[in-house]
Amino acid sequence: MRALLLRDLRLAMRAGGGFGLAMAFFLIVVVLVPFAVGPRADLHSAIAPGVLWLGALLACLLSLDRIFALDWEDGTLDLLATAPLPLETVVIAKALAHWLTTGLPLVLLAPVLGILLNLAPEAYGALTLSLLVGTPALSVIGAFGAALTVGVKRGGLLLSLLVLPLYVPSLIFGADMVRRAVQQSAFTTPLLLLAGITCGAIALLPFASAAVLRVNLR
Repeated sequence: MRALLLRDLRLAMRAGGGFGLAMAFFLIVVVLVPFAVGPRADLHSAIAPGVLWLGALLACLLSLDRIFALDWEDGTLDLLATAPLPLETVVIAKALAHWLTTGLPLVLLAPVLGILLNLAPEAYGALTLSLLVGTPALSVIGAFGAALTVGVKRGGLLLSLLVLPLYVPSLIFGADMVRRAVQQSAFTTPLLLLAGITCGAIALLPFASAAVLRVNLR
């Protein structure tokens, strides 16, 4: 599992489809929003939690098709399916590699981009915590969607349509957590719900993804 994780990290860095692309897209979204809504600092501050979470969510979508597609094309996925390593563990390793190259950089970049949207200072900690807790679910759910569409020609659009509805609960509770921090109210409830979604996704979806991969590899 460690060797597979390191391999996927090296491939992601060489291909440039994870780390750089996701951060560039996140930056573009946050920079363009003030131009769209006008020079109103109060409005920027009000919409900052939703914009930052939505930008991070869409940035995660960019590299989802790479999770299994490249291994499918060169036959590596067939070898992994017949290897002693359980296919569920393969899914976990690939989802973790996606999070390390996409989700974690977004977590680190979000507080910096919050300055551009005039995010309230008391919300930076909540923003970082919400993304740190919520983005692993995005990667695991994305791995499930990638498993469903593996081998499908031009399956990127289909993957987005399948995954986006599953991302909505994380988006709602993540943005609400930051919004409550801006209002200086308790955000324990959305934090626990966000953590529950992440834990549930990590506990269940690797098995579902592995089952789908076995069907697609037959």
